[in-house]
Amino acid sequence: MFINFWYPIVLAKDLAMTPQRVRVLAHDLVVFRDEQGKPAVLSDTCIHRGASLAGGKRMKDGTVQCPYHGWRFDGHGRCKKIPSIGSRTEPPTRARVDSYPAVERYGIVFAVLGDLPEAERPPIMEASEWDDPAWRAADIVTFDVDYYYERSIENGLDPAHNEYVHPTHGHSGEYEEEYKMTELRPHKNDEWGRGFMSTFDAPPLRNALMRAMKRTRGKMEAGTGTCGPNQMWTYIHITPKFWLHQYVFEAPIEENKTRLFLLSFRNNIFVKSSALEFVNRILDKKINERNVAIAKQDIVVMNPLAPRLTPPSRSKELMMPADRVILEYRDKLNEFESRGWRIDLAALRRTREEGCVIHALPSPERRISKSWVLDPVPLRAPQNAALSEAAS
Repeated sequence: MFINFWYPIVLAKDLAMTPQRVRVLAHDLVVFRDEQGKPAVLSDTCIHRGASLAGGKRMKDGTVQCPYHGWRFDGHGRCKKIPSIGSRTEPPTRARVDSYPAVERYGIVFAVLGDLPEAERPPIMEASEWDDPAWRAADIVTFDVDYYYERSIENGLDPAHNEYVHPTHGHSGEYEEEYKMTELRPHKNDEWGRGFMSTFDAPPLRNALMRAMKRTRGKMEAGTGTCGPNQMWTYIHITPKFWLHQYVFEAPIEENKTRLFLLSFRNNIFVKSSALEFVNRILDKKINERNVAIAKQDIVVMNPLAPRLTPPSRSKELMMPADRVILEYRDKLNEFESRGWRIDLAALRRTREEGCVIHALPSPERRISKSWVLDPVPLRAPQNAALSEAAS
């Protein structure tokens, strides 16, 4: 898990004034709307006696009130009121919790969980189709899986599993002597991610949507790639005219739990008339039903995957050319670790087993002031990335 990236917190439509508790990066956060209606994301632990702020109230002044002793924190994490010291006494400077920059985009509330200043932050993955009238978005689908987010991302980057895990995705290699999956054309490679496009043999799909396009067995262009450690795009060009583009934003909860936010687009080549909106809604539903069915197929294979976490050395897996982009993704994670952004999960587990230490994910304000009650989450030393790569 890494700090300093944007993570999906909650669907914007589900965020009201009532504080909500959300767990991301093995830490609890409280999310609510401030006095201006903007999303606020704070560390959930009150620095007075350790109560959960999400169990409190959102007050008329836009603060969240701790349920234990009534301390009030604004959207910037500053304590604005401590009832026990009286209204005329200002709360001390250290009376604050970490606050994380948050935005609403694509119908999702995102927060950057880290201490980087704005000019240095990685981006939220761009979904240019969102504002493009030539594309239509289905409702966002969210679901939890019981495995580590890196394993989830690597599964999405794996072009050789499709015809075995998803029978409708490709022409099965077990029936073709000359089958192989080696043509991975680099696509959308940049500072934050790696991806590919490839040509797949595709069997005919016999549902009504495919019949409408006269879809028969042939070639299909598809590919996928990453932005940061937890965001992934997938392009599926079923025919030269009918394309599906999907974006997955993943929120690592724990080492064995991940929440996925799936946003699906299709280009509007069928029904553009508002009079036939009900047809579009049916197609939206069918596409999301298919997305859920595909996710369930992955879950069956991924749940018993061993080990749970990514192996520390590449010598512990026998990788093939089709796994190239998975290895490039791991190279990117090593780069992020070399910047000192990887959470030391082993150290975090040890402190939690002791039961007397609570950490906070660092926020940008920690670059300005060093006076905080909670210590920041332990991070792995930057040189560990180079050592890990050398060992592999």
